[in-house]
Amino acid sequence: MTANKPLPKALWQPQPKQLAFLARPEYECLYGGAAGGGKSDALLVEALRQVHIPCYKALILRKTYPQLSALIDRSRVLYKAAFPTAVYHAAEHYWQFASGAKIYFGSMPTAADKFNYQGKQYDFIAFDELTHFTFEEYSYMFSRNRPGGRGTRVYLRATANPGGIGHAWVKERFITAAPPLTPISESVTIAAPGGGVLTKKRNRIFVPSTVFDNKILLENDPGYLASLAMLPQAERSALLYGNWDSFDGQVFTEWRNDPAHYNDMRFTHVIEPFRIPASWPIYRGFDFGYTRPFSVGWYAKDPDDRLYRIREYYGCNGTPNQGLRYEPGHIAAEIAAIEQNDPLLRGKPIIGIADPSVFDGSRGRSVAELMEKHGVYWQPGENARIAGKMQFHYRFAFSAEGLPMLYIFKTCKHFIRTVPALVYDRANVEDIDTTAEDHIYDECRYVLMHIPLSARKNSIDKKPPEGFSPLSSSPKVEFLRM
Repeated sequence: MTANKPLPKALWQPQPKQLAFLARPEYECLYGGAAGGGKSDALLVEALRQVHIPCYKALILRKTYPQLSALIDRSRVLYKAAFPTAVYHAAEHYWQFASGAKIYFGSMPTAADKFNYQGKQYDFIAFDELTHFTFEEYSYMFSRNRPGGRGTRVYLRATANPGGIGHAWVKERFITAAPPLTPISESVTIAAPGGGVLTKKRNRIFVPSTVFDNKILLENDPGYLASLAMLPQAERSALLYGNWDSFDGQVFTEWRNDPAHYNDMRFTHVIEPFRIPASWPIYRGFDFGYTRPFSVGWYAKDPDDRLYRIREYYGCNGTPNQGLRYEPGHIAAEIAAIEQNDPLLRGKPIIGIADPSVFDGSRGRSVAELMEKHGVYWQPGENARIAGKMQFHYRFAFSAEGLPMLYIFKTCKHFIRTVPALVYDRANVEDIDTTAEDHIYDECRYVLMHIPLSARKNSIDKKPPEGFSPLSSSPKVEFLRM
């Protein structure tokens, strides 16, 4: 008898969270949400699932090609060990396997680069660091995700950390849509050419993972946990714990949305709606958009110059950062109808503040003129960008009693979705990144510049006195049951 030879040591074995990710059947799956969770390895291994099928093609994307270098280096270790005959073609950035299957590495530095993939098809598409991409870039690749032949599974996978230009839409699509590990089903209806309607469903899911789920990393590099713990607060909260409400590059780190304080209105910017006293003036902000969303916001001002965003009308077609393509007259008619029917606004004088560009009549009647025909009037807002941004900081700052100078009714869901997710522009570090969904920010900025505040320090760590209310010195308000 010959002694049994010891089995070779496995090069890679999935950890529990990685295994959960690899086992998901949904069409879309987002994995991670924090640093060190083994995201890249899981994505590379998932791409190997169908390399035994000759017609199989996979695509792994990063925003820029230099960002792919670590992924490619890691693939040289994993792929070559698992498939010794596989060949990496460095010039074209793809692996070819003995079956003929291919795994490509690609990038999309600008929105226009998505068209580089026009006419191509991939059974499997993966996005590494999905929050670096816009929704337009991500969703365009749905059209490229189709079978190259019989027998392949067609699906998408992605990894992400909080933060980045795509933070808002990724959070909305995967994080806030349902609890982790809960499938999200989306149905679409399609008009059939021969008549009738087709209904199709697609599912997606979020599988969370943090460094605490990566036991191998913690064993091999015990100091990595300390490295994450030493990061600045916002970055530490995002990368160590996967907190999607605080992240590196976030412009308005003062932002708080605490449902436990919606009624007492302390140390939160989001509150329950209430009836506005008749004596409080109302301001209406406006940022025009056609292919991009337009934004209309209504603000009440209390005797202390504190503002309350009480209503919004946002011209988004349901896809992040895509507009309804409404003409100015149509928007104005809708505004007039809202102000006639909403009990918070009906019968009240309203001061309209708009982007100064709506008064541009160089190509015919201006947007402002077209809207006046419907009884909707504007005055030009102040468009100083940095000063306007600072007004947000001053109003978001909490007093020692926990009071900001800007509250948002919880019904203003688009403000809550987009403004806290804004990030700084890498080329102009004092301003926000204008490629993000910034239309509500701009609309609000015009109103804030119309009623400017002096600089205020943020006292977020201080506790408010018991029983204090920001409305205690103001006319009595009646909270609505909504």
